[in-house]
Amino acid sequence: MDGGCLGADHVPDLIAGASRVWMLAVGKAAAPMAREIERRIGDKLADAIAVIPKVSPATTEQVSILKKAATSERALILKKKGRVLASSHPVPDESSEDAARAACEMLHGAAADDLVIVALSGGASAMLTWPAEGIALADKIAVNQALLKAGASIREVNVVRKHLSAVKGGRLIRHCGGARVLGLILSDVPGNDLATIGSGLTAGDWSSFGDAVAVMKRRGIWGRAPESVRAYLERAMAGETDATVKCNDPILERVTNVIIGDGEVALEGAERAAAALGYHPDRWIEMRGEANDVGVAIAKSLCEVRRERVCAIASGEPVVTVRGGGRGGRAQQCALAAAIELSETGPARRITALFAGTDGIDGPTDAAGAFASPGTVADGDRAGVSAAAALIRNDSYNFFKAVGGLFVTGPTGTNVSDILVALVNY
Repeated sequence: MDGGCLGADHVPDLIAGASRVWMLAVGKAAAPMAREIERRIGDKLADAIAVIPKVSPATTEQVSILKKAATSERALILKKKGRVLASSHPVPDESSEDAARAACEMLHGAAADDLVIVALSGGASAMLTWPAEGIALADKIAVNQALLKAGASIREVNVVRKHLSAVKGGRLIRHCGGARVLGLILSDVPGNDLATIGSGLTAGDWSSFGDAVAVMKRRGIWGRAPESVRAYLERAMAGETDATVKCNDPILERVTNVIIGDGEVALEGAERAAAALGYHPDRWIEMRGEANDVGVAIAKSLCEVRRERVCAIASGEPVVTVRGGGRGGRAQQCALAAAIELSETGPARRITALFAGTDGIDGPTDAAGAFASPGTVADGDRAGVSAAAALIRNDSYNFFKAVGGLFVTGPTGTNVSDILVALVNY
């Protein structure tokens, strides 16, 4: 039953009817999801694996924050059964493949009268990686990095990922021994497309091998992709390899997917908080496209607001085409572009805009995002850093660090895309 998401009221019946329950939680919110599932399942839990983000060596600050979170999570989740595995994000590595192989090995123990719960959250695509036969992990990583640097959308990236994978595009279901499968999904994808979230581990795939090739060509990476990847996709288009699970596959009759949280929930919470503080909440359209363009467009729109005490709110996942060698993330890049536009279009306006990732981690940095205002560029000039130069170098992190504009929360334990919260005429 994969064509749409069923309500959460179906979940108790699925659990009650199962002889045993197996659980795989993967993504940035794997720890709290696994903890709650274990609490609710109790003695029926046969085995479990939680795949959490591992410590990144990106910065000293990030190492400190993530080590503290990982230590806490390991002590709190899966108290009775199962393992906690640390995996890499946003670019997979050997730990990502180890996690995928361990998960499939565990799931091979499930039987037809069992239930497999797959709890997915943002980051699952990178954190559970098993390349298709004939593709080296290093080659898949190279394609993944090239797509990210080329500014591919999450939808495009996951179309390619799933067609180079042994577990994505619904293939994970084939490892579940015929058991019923329940996907509990915390969505970081606008529109909640099941085939895109986590690259569709428990969902039917609407795309084809040809679509994957088309994405790589459109983003200019097909000609420089590793030979093993091109050869595999060419064989696949000729029908020489197994396809992903398609939306009409009978195997999906034993699959139920439930969206348990998404960007809409986050926006509703932000609106309630803004109203409680005496602001007028104003929901804006989804943030989509190049981060520079998104930041400029939002800044221009903010300068047109005339009503007093407005709180503009939006969510989405902009992309960054990396051309420089600096540090940052898509939220910080949006904020920097917005700050430059605000300084030009509304230098005297009372506007403060926060662009941030709801997971607390924006790109390979320890910041969730950054604040932009009409005075941000001048703050940079006083600190000896150029906003325009930083934007070109994709060095938003170091710019905002110099001016004190970073928003640092540490990992939040959830991930429902990026968010904009802007106060106007306050």
